[in-house]
Amino acid sequence: MRSKVSNDGRIALSTIPIQTMQATKAAILTLQDGTTFRGYSFGYDGPAAGEVVFNTAMTGYPESLTDPSYEGQILVTTFPQLGNYGVPPSGGEDTLDGYMESTRIHCRAIIAQDYAFHHSHWLADRSLGEWLKSEKIAGIYGIDTRALTKHLRQHGSMLGKITIEGGEDVDFYDPNAENLIALTSCPEAVVYTSIGEAPVSLELPLAPDAEGRKTVVLVDCGIKHNIIRCLLRRGVRVVRVPWDFDFNVIDFDGLFISNGPGNPDFAGATVENIRKAMTREKPICGICMGNQLLAKAAWARTYKLKYGHRSHNQPVRRVGTDRCFVTSQNHGFAVDDSSLPDDWETLFVNMNDGTNEGIRHRTLPFFSAQFHPEASSGPRDTEFLFDEFVDLL
Repeated sequence: MRSKVSNDGRIALSTIPIQTMQATKAAILTLQDGTTFRGYSFGYDGPAAGEVVFNTAMTGYPESLTDPSYEGQILVTTFPQLGNYGVPPSGGEDTLDGYMESTRIHCRAIIAQDYAFHHSHWLADRSLGEWLKSEKIAGIYGIDTRALTKHLRQHGSMLGKITIEGGEDVDFYDPNAENLIALTSCPEAVVYTSIGEAPVSLELPLAPDAEGRKTVVLVDCGIKHNIIRCLLRRGVRVVRVPWDFDFNVIDFDGLFISNGPGNPDFAGATVENIRKAMTREKPICGICMGNQLLAKAAWARTYKLKYGHRSHNQPVRRVGTDRCFVTSQNHGFAVDDSSLPDDWETLFVNMNDGTNEGIRHRTLPFFSAQFHPEASSGPRDTEFLFDEFVDLL
């Protein structure tokens, strides 16, 4: 128990308990190079394998865990404590009025230095550990995450696996060797008109909107729900289609390409459909994976970063200006600026390492951002890019 001083100067015992030792199983993280880190399990007591990456954000683990861009990855949080504010309600599968970025956890596991077994937040309806166990996702605490992060920065993101005391072993798994975009994309095309209403199935030909709203086709490459929310708040009708759907059969006013996990080279069908859409010269915008796929549609190249950008504090400058923005990011691949054709140019640049953070066409209404202007969780400094896109419709 924690002591406190009363009004009359006497020392009394507080009713707030100091975190006590918990009966947790030992857990081991083994990296592909043979390096091991020992800790304790607070999630599902089962093995896990994936690509080990780190995120430097201080908050936002519910949003990160449900971000499809983390599909197949073991997420290391550099902020020392995890779980102190619990987990908010999911909000259901059919509407977008919840607090998550998708309908399930996409990380293979999550790792922290310390875990708060006693959470406190007015919105929380369960603990992080309870949530992980319900979805059979591993969680480890007690690991020196500073040493682990320094190792990943020096050697790059690498494969890893988690084993639990007394449990079975598991093979290493490389998520970048399979099409994660297909794994996380929606199964069928649907139409959204409101955040609080369930979408309806797409029927072709798509009839004009009864309320005169502009129609935006949203290519789902593993989308975060807040992208859909941001578009709907700006008064457009959103047609969400699977990654390989030929959206050129739809009469749309604008095309939006979402974020998504893994290697952009697997999305060849999407790239071909984007190229066909370019001939219509209607506004096109992309976010994260959307930036890479728009670049590939312009015949530019992409490449894998050493350890990626995953944080809430990546500084990005808009090219041609002195304006710098603090951005939320989650990606392991980037666009090769030197491969952009003459009619394209860099729109944003990362101030930490000089990598590409967005592109635009010099004359046509096509542009994209490698970072996340919809944030969720924060910061929201660049949400104005949704306004710029909608203004072009």
